[in-house]
Amino acid sequence: MSKIKEKLSHKIPQLREEIQELLKNYGDKVVSEVTFQQMFGGMRGVKSLLCETSIVDPDKGLIVRGHPIIELVDRLPEEVFYLLLLGELPGKAELEDFQKTLKSYDPLEDYVWKVLKALPKDTHPMAMLSIGILALERKSIFRKKYDEGMHKPDYWDPMLEDSITLLAHLPELAAGIYRIHTGKGDLIKPDKNLDWGGNYAYMLGLPDPKGRFADLMRLYLVLHCDHESGNVSAMTTHVVGSALSDAYYSVSGGLNGLAGPLHGLANQESLAFLREIHDKFKGVPSDEQLKQFCLDTLKSGKVIPGYGHAVLRQTDPRFTAFHNFGLKHCGHDEIFRIVDRLFAVVPGVLIGQGKAKSPYPNVDAGSGALLWHYGLKEFDYYTVLFGVSRAMGLLSQLVISRAIGAPIFRPKSVSLDWVKKTFGA
Repeated sequence: MSKIKEKLSHKIPQLREEIQELLKNYGDKVVSEVTFQQMFGGMRGVKSLLCETSIVDPDKGLIVRGHPIIELVDRLPEEVFYLLLLGELPGKAELEDFQKTLKSYDPLEDYVWKVLKALPKDTHPMAMLSIGILALERKSIFRKKYDEGMHKPDYWDPMLEDSITLLAHLPELAAGIYRIHTGKGDLIKPDKNLDWGGNYAYMLGLPDPKGRFADLMRLYLVLHCDHESGNVSAMTTHVVGSALSDAYYSVSGGLNGLAGPLHGLANQESLAFLREIHDKFKGVPSDEQLKQFCLDTLKSGKVIPGYGHAVLRQTDPRFTAFHNFGLKHCGHDEIFRIVDRLFAVVPGVLIGQGKAKSPYPNVDAGSGALLWHYGLKEFDYYTVLFGVSRAMGLLSQLVISRAIGAPIFRPKSVSLDWVKKTFGA
């Protein structure tokens, strides 16, 4: 285990003391009031969760431990996981120590691949990822320690060990799923000389003579790392973990939520929209043609994929990061040029039609176009990339939850009859 454990062992007592002090002073204070509309509408906007790893500011976007995500685009995913977990970026020696830990694990055992290869050919890659993670659950140190008998203040220790073990294996597992699902050839073994994100790109096996695809993968993994704790994947992971399920059960559950069309599939829908435009106009349309196409799309009752956000009221900084990458490395690509022109046209169209509280692009408006450019064209695999990245946030939140002794998640529910009797009286 890397020096992360040593650092956490010093930080956790301070964190526990701070929480107890806050509970003592403010335990009876009202955080949020809930209307029936909010309760029925998925609890949107209801302040009811604690999250130390990140916040989403309406004007600034994703902020990871005090760092706006746009300031982290040149960092490695390993550095961002370290930041999520500890609240500070690693120095050179700390980063090398953590990378050494991630590289210390043996390749996945053959039984995992036998399980995945035995699945029907049409099994979705996200189902394969969830099954693969569950197949690794036998490695759980947390479950073994809990079964042997363990004090609650120590729960974070084996949860950390499980989390880093799973994180280390995810690139190999996800890349293997790609090779199996697409039938593109034999599995590619990890290269111990590569960083975590670079190794993932390498094991996918796509041509990358200049290393640009590896750079894109590192950026992708950083940008999707976390997004508070109220989104479906993070909240599901927290709920499962609150029952003291180990990291494998919890993250598998969270990624099942990520697989839903309303959560992790948005970049696929955006890319399909881009390709529809490209096919219709046999290339890149003029701004006037694009404006009319968007107006016709809205009039037909459809939305413009990749635009609007539940929280943000500005252009998503993660889109800005992808857009900058595209302008630098693949500005000639026709699909990316459509992304660029949509960015110039769509906000004005949406504002003019009064169709969106936030008429600006989100992260999904451009990421799929970049993946397509570098040869990763299997739409149904895109959410697996998202899952590998988001696991950094899910795992760090799990460790922190165990460290602070977060209780089992158990909100109270009411019936429609209760609503009628209570509000109708």
